[in-house]
Amino acid sequence: MSQSVQPFHLAIPDAELADLRLRLERTRWPERETVDDWSQGVPLAQGRALIEHWHRHYDWRRCEARLNALGQFSTEIEGLPIHFLHARSRHEQALPMLLSHGWPGSVIEFLKVIGPLTDPTAHGGKAEDAFHLVIPSLPGFGFSGKPAGTGWGVARIAAAWATLMKRLGYTRYVAQGGDWGSVVTTQMGRLQPDGLAAIHVNLPIVLPAKLDGPFSDGEIAMLDALRDYERWDAGYSKQQSTRPQTIGYALADSPSGQALWIYEKFWKWMDCNGDPLSLLSADEILDNIMMYWLSNSAASSARLYWESYEGAFAAVPLALPVGCSVFAREIYRAPRSWVERCMPRLIHWNELDRGGHFAAFEQPALFIDELRSCFRTLR
Repeated sequence: MSQSVQPFHLAIPDAELADLRLRLERTRWPERETVDDWSQGVPLAQGRALIEHWHRHYDWRRCEARLNALGQFSTEIEGLPIHFLHARSRHEQALPMLLSHGWPGSVIEFLKVIGPLTDPTAHGGKAEDAFHLVIPSLPGFGFSGKPAGTGWGVARIAAAWATLMKRLGYTRYVAQGGDWGSVVTTQMGRLQPDGLAAIHVNLPIVLPAKLDGPFSDGEIAMLDALRDYERWDAGYSKQQSTRPQTIGYALADSPSGQALWIYEKFWKWMDCNGDPLSLLSADEILDNIMMYWLSNSAASSARLYWESYEGAFAAVPLALPVGCSVFAREIYRAPRSWVERCMPRLIHWNELDRGGHFAAFEQPALFIDELRSCFRTLR
């Protein structure tokens, strides 16, 4: 097995982009929803507007050039090619940090924080807050390889991330994640591989195995949020955790379907007052969607739910230092009482009054401040 790290250069063939435009032009639309809001899914008017922008105005080459300029690489771990961004700081004492995305995210989520985190002095910060950044694409996501067999669950990914950091020569580092990235990062904390000094998550994994009341107000609020999620928001996860191949056929064939499958989650999970375009541009949202479309990863990314969804969000006892940032419109707001049960070495805790599930994408300045504050004592 090769342990080499190779440069990775994106150059999507013109024929693939032409095929995408043709598919977008030939989209067959359903009738309008029977409500005046998003409660049945993406409204027809908003869906058509996003797809029209994608068809008429979006420029993939802009995003492609940005990714290529940042420094993309690939390395094989357990027979699977892993794609990652590697942005090293010019500051000698920079702290290495691994950032993990989730679904329906990608490495695109972190583009706005790479500059300030790696070169803080160029963005109003201090040299002692600098990080070297490693930002991998999850297996089956983006331009990482697609597992050909079962077994690539969150624990295996966590071990692969530890291998990646060791291969890059980092003997002491920290890790951060949200959504599935939070689950993987938590699993890294459980494994405690050599070199991992601490972790930070913006979706703390804290649900107790046994729910014994009485409950605090914060605990009740989290349980209520989970019930609301299960009733109104979990359809995608039920499908992806039980029949990822079936949903893959639909999304792999229709770029409009793939786009709106993702767009709905930006509406629901961002702190955007019901309008995703009030926080992110259409181009930014489509950059992220293109990571799924161009790599044809609808089915392969959904399989992570099939592999790991059952029990993935239950509390895991962690012995290493942990930091948590709870953003205002997260899917649930983890209560500190449950956090402290499984994370006794809590080095950072903050409940923010803005931001949602896609913290780095939505509120990059707040996200940067959280990571700097969390890891400052470890330098």
